[in-house]
Amino acid sequence: MSELLAKLTETIKTGRRKEAVETTQAVLDANTPPADVLGALVTGMDDVGRRFKANVIFVPEVLIAARAMKESMALLEPFLAAAGIKPEFTAIIGTVQGDLHDIGKNLVAMMWKGANFNVIDLGTNVPPEKFVESARAENAHVVGLSGLLTTTMPAMKRAVEDLRQAAIPGVKVVVGGAPITQEFADEIGADGYSTDAASAVDLVRSLLKSA
Repeated sequence: MSELLAKLTETIKTGRRKEAVETTQAVLDANTPPADVLGALVTGMDDVGRRFKANVIFVPEVLIAARAMKESMALLEPFLAAAGIKPEFTAIIGTVQGDLHDIGKNLVAMMWKGANFNVIDLGTNVPPEKFVESARAENAHVVGLSGLLTTTMPAMKRAVEDLRQAAIPGVKVVVGGAPITQEFADEIGADGYSTDAASAVDLVRSLLKSA
């Protein structure tokens, strides 16, 4: 059975969608514990993240792997639910008000999902109050704010301020995007800053483990 799980990990790493689905079905038919199947999928996406961060693979390969992961998860999720296994963390993500760019935000959302986070994607042009409302309603552990335009950096600052003022217990706020720097993240009071989607997984894991 370990050979099938190893094969499943490889299909995710290489983005072989059809084979990933077939292998997922095979390990489920063999009554493999759902947690073990999930572990094989997450291991595959973790490897994708490491290679992306090291510039060994690029956005198209990440998208292909994420698609394979998504289709395998669609098969696995009913088994996880039946076993009472839920994502450990809930994340809210969106592009801040005034900004319609979503490629970076989508990549982060995919990587978080691949790390078995429950991800609520608010889309683009999200006003600060929407981040607050969603974080509270979903009992979020983390809120990710994305922005590509320098003109919307003040909107990111307002979103962080509103989230702080809302005093939602335990929530961490992370930021990213082309014009964003660690210095700006510190200045606006964010808990963390990531330069890319793969690093965003490591960042959030680190923040939530130390919480």
